Amino acid sequence: MITLTRLSGSVFVLNSDLVERIDATPDSVITLVDGKKYVVAESLDEIINAIRTYRGEIIAVSTQLADLPPLPVPVPAPPDRPLATVATLPSAGHGDS
Repeated sequence: MITLTRLSGSVFVLNSDLVERIDATPDSVITLVDGKKYVVAESLDEIINAIRTYRGEIIAVSTQLADLPPLPVPVPAPPDRPLATVATLPSAGHGDS
């Protein structure tokens, strides 16, 4: 998520994975994949740098996580009481009398 500023001055965060394109007309207009548009105070270069930084941080964190030893797999505790055996049911209608 990147932090952006509306022209009114209010700050919001945007999922940069949903950005389809950014236009500078001269205000920066961000168009999302669903067609929704946001006009923001940041310049085209500032938005691109924010997206690059965010994605770089994701890669850096994922690399650190890949270097960690795997978590131990928990062994389930035995049940408090033993499980009952399953009895075989007689076949019905085969004339075994």
